[in-house]
Amino acid sequence: MLRRRTFRIAVLAATGVALAGGVTTFASASPAHRTPAAPKPTVVLANGAWSDAASWNGVVKRLQADGYPVVAPPTGLRGVSADSSYLAAYLKTIQGPIVLVGQSYGGMVITNAATGNKNVKALVYISAFAPDKHEDVTTLTKKFPGSQITSDPGAQIPTALSPVTFPVTKPDGTTTVGVDLYAKADQYRNLFLSNRVSARTAAELAATQSPAAPEALGEGSPNDPAWKTIPSWYLVAKDDHVIPPATERFMADRAHAHTVEADTPHAAQVTDPGIVTDLIKKAAATVH
Repeated sequence: MLRRRTFRIAVLAATGVALAGGVTTFASASPAHRTPAAPKPTVVLANGAWSDAASWNGVVKRLQADGYPVVAPPTGLRGVSADSSYLAAYLKTIQGPIVLVGQSYGGMVITNAATGNKNVKALVYISAFAPDKHEDVTTLTKKFPGSQITSDPGAQIPTALSPVTFPVTKPDGTTTVGVDLYAKADQYRNLFLSNRVSARTAAELAATQSPAAPEALGEGSPNDPAWKTIPSWYLVAKDDHVIPPATERFMADRAHAHTVEADTPHAAQVTDPGIVTDLIKKAAATVH
């Protein structure tokens, strides 16, 4: 009888320890209260002339891997007013904060498209034009020496570009002549890539380029620039053969942009997508 009672006490004691251990385990497994991370801003990428949206592929891949929503609607290259109006309409379809990025002529577009859109929280210029009101691509390119897109005296079209003319029928039935400007294939590698990619890669990019209408180069920026009211970031490409680096520094300083200088060519998003992505992420990190 004594032996059975002793056994019973031992079992109860063991059960009590197990229950106590179970309570302790449940308490330690209770979830910690954490504030969910805020959603990341949408990054919108605007390509420049003589490229296309695919020029952003390396940047898109990196941003998406870091969890950023990214879109790269193609730039029409028809003229600053038309292109910026289209992008402004596109931006209205995006909910939440936006980081708006432009490369080269794409900078003309984002400077105007962001005007009046409260969702655009940051502008990022990648070797891009950041114009003031009424300034145009051609005037800014010539502001300081260094561009290798040059024109012969009296010529209206730079020697690096090749025009293609085509008939355009107006709504009233009359016909006029349209012009598209293509970058010459034999100059593409030097102008946009500073010979930093293989001849084969440069040839592929030249073959798939999107042409620009003359209005894209000569039309003045129609609006007060968005960089006057929206924080901006700027990548100065120190080996740019299209926009003189001195012009890029001038525009970045005028916009009070957070500026990074890098040994990149004009198309830095193609040759150095990591550098470009890092700058975009710096801008995005300030968006709350």
